[in-house]
Amino acid sequence: MRGGPNCPISIPLMHKADEGMRSHYLTIQFSIVDAPGPDEIVVALGASIGGRPHHRIGDRYQDLKDLGSNDS
Repeated sequence: MRGGPNCPISIPLMHKADEGMRSHYLTIQFSIVDAPGPDEIVVALGASIGGRPHHRIGDRYQDLKDLGSNDS
């Protein structure tokens, strides 16, 4: 992704071992007002210690089961 100073940067997060756990679908968004300069780059990493405490969205595996899919 390329952007100038103060460009919003979004880092999507999910569970490290189970991509179907929607409680761990999070996004970190931030901007750096004075960076990057003409000869700089920004390297950003995102991490979390857990999912949302009271998530309102379901589980992908339960959705597939309700739809009758054999992929669950």
